Amino acid sequence: MSDFAAEFAAAGAWIDRYLSEARDYPVLSKVMPGEITSRLPAEAPESAEPFEALLADFQSVILPGITHWNSPRFFAYFATSAAPIGITAEALAAALDVKAMLWRTSPAATELEEVVMRWLARLIGLPDSFTGIIYDTASIGGFTALAAARESLGLDIRESGMIARDLPKLRVYITSETHSHIEKACIALGLGRENVVRVEIDGELRMRPDDLTKRLDGDIAAGMLPMAIVATVGTTSTTSCDPVEEIAAIARECKVWFHVDAAYAGAAAVMPEFRSILAGVESADSVIVNPHKWLFVPMDCSALFVRDPEMLRRAFSIVPEYVLQHRDASSGTNFMEYGLQLGRRFRALKLWFVLRYYGAEGIREHLRRHIALAQEFAGWVEAEAEWEILAPHPFSVVCFRHAPSGLDQAGIEAHNVRILESVNADGRIFLSHTKIRDRYALRLAIGNIGTTRDDVALAWRLLREAPLESQ
Repeated sequence: MSDFAAEFAAAGAWIDRYLSEARDYPVLSKVMPGEITSRLPAEAPESAEPFEALLADFQSVILPGITHWNSPRFFAYFATSAAPIGITAEALAAALDVKAMLWRTSPAATELEEVVMRWLARLIGLPDSFTGIIYDTASIGGFTALAAARESLGLDIRESGMIARDLPKLRVYITSETHSHIEKACIALGLGRENVVRVEIDGELRMRPDDLTKRLDGDIAAGMLPMAIVATVGTTSTTSCDPVEEIAAIARECKVWFHVDAAYAGAAAVMPEFRSILAGVESADSVIVNPHKWLFVPMDCSALFVRDPEMLRRAFSIVPEYVLQHRDASSGTNFMEYGLQLGRRFRALKLWFVLRYYGAEGIREHLRRHIALAQEFAGWVEAEAEWEILAPHPFSVVCFRHAPSGLDQAGIEAHNVRILESVNADGRIFLSHTKIRDRYALRLAIGNIGTTRDDVALAWRLLREAPLESQ
């Protein structure tokens, strides 16, 4: 056996043990800032070090500073899951070390990406008219979609820029529940934060179509130019879903680019009973779904679907001489022309492995189990005196709090902060929080492929046993 084979086998054995023992680790790292740095040498080694020393330091130095996102008891943010088969695919992709920028730099990487994006689109009910491209995260996919939206206005910004030009103010319409990456994209694209318009939300935290229409009409009358409307299916805070079909109709009427951020909840559309969450999405110009959030694909893998991929090329394509490829009828797709990134990892491989290994029905079973666990947890909360649900919970995320009588809102917030700190300090689970209409909420998210009812029950027991002193 070669040294590499032995070393890889040792690493593989460690990974296998880790995945089976993940519940034994404190989910949230307990180290203090600078602690890991203090245990590392200031300079790189001059002499080679044996693999055994590397693996030993990985376990003794690095592991204590890891928050275990792949733990079945990770309930914070959006709980994710790197399925073992996806980890295997990542190792194979790393071995190939592909830079999937041009078709010719690895034809299989490009063509597999095209195929698995069609698979994913059909699984969630998108029509074949959409083209899918893999980016690292929804943040970059959202930026790319908004750049295409800006290009679609025909203002020649690609060549002439926005500086010292008599351009109308470009406006993007979101809500208070929209993920912050849209606002960041608007900053990067030169629109400015003051041109990000927050549309009012209804009682279920969804964009109000009537207020959207009002704001569009007002901006157009004031000489501004609507650039994009962004709807969310499964907001980060509460997983609320904007009324896509109604917003799509408004976008069509006003001829405004319509982007749908379904990074988390879009995966639910693989289940027929949840397909309606994307009703109207066929009219969108761009849609994002993150397989690394709730389809068990290791980070990072975000799928952007667009109706007009040529608009992305118009916004981004620059092909320098040193990568120039003669274009003819046999030329394949060059994905480097559809975004900022030139060198691209072979991300399609892990999605392909996961989809084939579990199959669509296997994935549906896991998602249904997660949703059922979340609904059961919500039932426990609702049945307990002085605990309350703070938002609808259609998927696998529940927002809730403990609200003892006699406390004002500030007191309830401080009380729940202490509960969260106490539960997370225990180490066996990790939860996060949010604010819903200025009310502090605890937040439990289920998404790991290994999470069981016992794990969720432990979270509820620790919450109920947490110090409940008010004041």
